[in-house]
This record gives sequence, structure tokens and C-alpha cells, in this order.
Amino acid sequence: MPKKPLPRILSVKAGEKPQTLHIQWHHNKLESLVDVSSLLKTFKVFEPLRKSPELFQTVQVGEHGTDIVWSDELDISADTLWRLTQEQSGTTMSAAAFRKWRTKHAYTLDDAAVALGISRRMVAYYDHGDRPIPRVVALATLAFDYNEGPLFLHTG
Repeated sequence: MPKKPLPRILSVKAGEKPQTLHIQWHHNKLESLVDVSSLLKTFKVFEPLRKSPELFQTVQVGEHGTDIVWSDELDISADTLWRLTQEQSGTTMSAAAFRKWRTKHAYTLDDAAVALGISRRMVAYYDHGDRPIPRVVALATLAFDYNEGPLFLHTG
């Protein structure tokens, strides 16, 4: 199996909107705008970045382009940022592809929520393109199709 090249970052700077980053990727020179606000909210270690827009502005590319850094204690890997880039751009699964999957199975929003084990509200967000579709949800739709039905749905 051929080796998959690791994503590397050429340049990074803080975006115009809070907690966003302009990233230029090494392997394809692609430029992307990535919203890292959900990541920063999830982990306590990022509290200084949540509280200080000035600190967030000091972002730099880490050694070898494998991460971005603010200090020795604050960094985010290029892999994580590449995954967010794909999710936010719809590369993982677009809203249209999600909607096609749902309608192929004649699922209402409620039916899709039960099949995927997520809330109806999230299904509506994904269906309308209001939220990026996480890789785990995209993979669940593929597994569902492969197995021709929900994996963990118990009735009766």
C-alpha cells in the first residue's frame, strides 16, 4: 500500500473572523479558511486562546509544518486542521450527498436521526448545509449502505 503523505502547512495567519485561520497547505498549495472555534471550546488547554484574541493572532507554523503553534503549550496538529478543512468545505460529505442518502432510503429527518443515532436537529443541519458533516457521520452512512440497514437499531 502506498504511503499517504502527511498534510503539511506552508503558512498560517489569523482570519478576519474570531477563531478562524487562513492556512496554505504544502502538498497542493490549497488555501483554506478554517473555523477552529469548536475545537477551542472543547479542550480546556485552549482557554487562553478563547480569552485573548491578541494571543490568537500570534499563530505560527510549527517546525516542519506539522502543526501550528502559539506557545510551547498551545498547538494544533496539521492532521486535525486538514480534517476540519475537509469537513468545513464539504469534502468529507456534502449536504447534497447527505440529502441524497436520506432520500434514497425514503427517510424523514426523524428516521435518519434514529438510523444514525444523532438528533433530528443535527440531521436537519446536515441536510440543509448549515453545519459541516463530520467524518464519523459520513462513514456511518457508508456503513449503513454497505450493511443495507442500521447497524445498531433494535426494534421490539
